[in-house]
Amino acid sequence: MAKNTKQTSHKVATKAARILNDGRYSKNSKSVAGSALAQTKPSKHSK
Repeated sequence: MAKNTKQTSHKVATKAARILNDGRYSKNSKSVAGSALAQTKPSKHSK
């Protein structure tokens, strides 16, 4: 299986995080936002 080398930009990741934290968005919107966040670089501050 090929490795996915695409990564979500910081701007898109920020918007995706807002969607996940906002109860007004649909389940499908949150699914797409979660997929976008799964493709971000690991944060240097996560440890």
